[in-house]
Amino acid sequence: MERQLLSGDEAVALAAVHVGVALGTGYPGTPSTEILEAFSELGGRAQWAPNEKVALEVGLGAAFGNARALVTMKHVGLNVAADPLFTAAYTGVSGALIVVTADDPGMASSQNEQDNRRYAVAAGLPAIEPADSQEAYDFFFTAIEISERWHIPVLFRMTTRVCHSKSVVVPRAAGEQGPAPAPHFERDIKGRVMIPAHARPAHRRLRAKLAEIAAWGEGCALNRLEPGERAEPGDRKLGIVASGVSCLHAAEAAPGASIFKIGLVNPLPIERTRVFAASVERCVVIEEGDPVIADSLRAAGVVVESKAEMYRFGELDVPRVRRILAGDITPELAAPRGKPPELCPACPYHIVYATLKKHDCIVAGDIGCYTLGVLEPYQAMDTCVAMGASIGVGLGLRHVLPADEARRVVSVIGDSTFVHSGIGGLVEMAYNPPATGHVVLVLDNGTTAMTGQQEHPATGRTLDHLPTGKLSIEGVAAAIGIGSVTVIDPYADPEGFERLLLERMAAPELSVIVARRPCILAAADIRRWERQAAELRAKAPAQAAFDLPLAER
Repeated sequence: MERQLLSGDEAVALAAVHVGVALGTGYPGTPSTEILEAFSELGGRAQWAPNEKVALEVGLGAAFGNARALVTMKHVGLNVAADPLFTAAYTGVSGALIVVTADDPGMASSQNEQDNRRYAVAAGLPAIEPADSQEAYDFFFTAIEISERWHIPVLFRMTTRVCHSKSVVVPRAAGEQGPAPAPHFERDIKGRVMIPAHARPAHRRLRAKLAEIAAWGEGCALNRLEPGERAEPGDRKLGIVASGVSCLHAAEAAPGASIFKIGLVNPLPIERTRVFAASVERCVVIEEGDPVIADSLRAAGVVVESKAEMYRFGELDVPRVRRILAGDITPELAAPRGKPPELCPACPYHIVYATLKKHDCIVAGDIGCYTLGVLEPYQAMDTCVAMGASIGVGLGLRHVLPADEARRVVSVIGDSTFVHSGIGGLVEMAYNPPATGHVVLVLDNGTTAMTGQQEHPATGRTLDHLPTGKLSIEGVAAAIGIGSVTVIDPYADPEGFERLLLERMAAPELSVIVARRPCILAAADIRRWERQAAELRAKAPAQAAFDLPLAER
């Protein structure tokens, strides 16, 4: 097949198509978002889930049905999916289940830079890490093979640089992988129903699988020795152990060194690395993020050097790797300041944040475009912890602050984030209402804006922008038992929005205000998709009737 210039995300999508993945599901989050979008464009069946936990559960169900499934998310999304992830290691799978975790060293668009290789160790799952687009493509096939051979989910760890950088990919010939297995269901109650009596032997089976994978990994092609480009024959001075994109940085920073490149990052090829480390005078581990590989090797008695603590933060690059190899711990030059992000000039959130700032509100914030309200000129956000946390944090403040302060607390959350993990907070609000009441402000711009205008259940459109069931945010709030639910366009009626907010803050009641206006960047597309949906409904009146709210049927 012809060579292609692909990003790591696109390479994974292409591999998923070529290997016969039956279903791709996930939640959009940079740097993973483009995987499912590209998979869909290539003809794969892809869908957005309300959140990562649901996505993993759907993927797990598909893999229980002997199908090949792909689940994608950014690194913090794996926190949300961790509950089913850990038990899925015990249940195993019938088909293949590949879970892509896209880490974000340096926090280009994230609230932390956790290293999800630790999840593989904690959950007891094999983890694979590619260094470039070709490896992202090739390693995906190996991940499928591991998952099906040992009937176990596989973590596929990528990072921002691998996800978004483009390099040449040579795809496999058509049919080289062979056909995907036909989906079917076989009952396995003891293997899949994790009551304690079943989970205890399942844990032992998991550890036995990992021991087999570790033995296999000692000789597998994912881990390989790469002599330095300018190394002299028999040169034993410097050896480097590296994984992921750090391998490329190390090869450029030290062209005379031999590099042991680790693609299977859990379980590690301990014995093969031990032999490599003993073959050189000095062995240094170069890895982005936490010293996961270095700590594991040293715990096993392998003599290697790790990077200094200062290099644990942010992305690595060639100059930083040179500094690590030189043992340079002098302060690094500060990166030049870029232009800070800001709300679009025509964003309806300007009205909202101007009002919150004007009245000195205590704002429990959330993840999304509206997080930019923390910046100048508003600085109108006081907390931002995790997806959906704004409601719970706001309630906590309301419960303990003096009444005058408590009435200034407002929880701000976006439409996609509300669906993702805000509904539980609203249930908590109705169940344990603060004495002063509470105000939840849902900023509904009709899309998942910050990650690139993806759909979600409250838009009424699928990943491919086709019409589907639409969740009503105000309907959910009313059904939960919130007494005051109001929809308003703050851009069209700023004075009315201000009056409403002040009225709701002063009332000792529970209130949800849905501030609804389409994202300026997505508005034209939303109108086009809505016209297309109307045309589809006109062609199928029976379906159109079904799509109407119950009260209108």
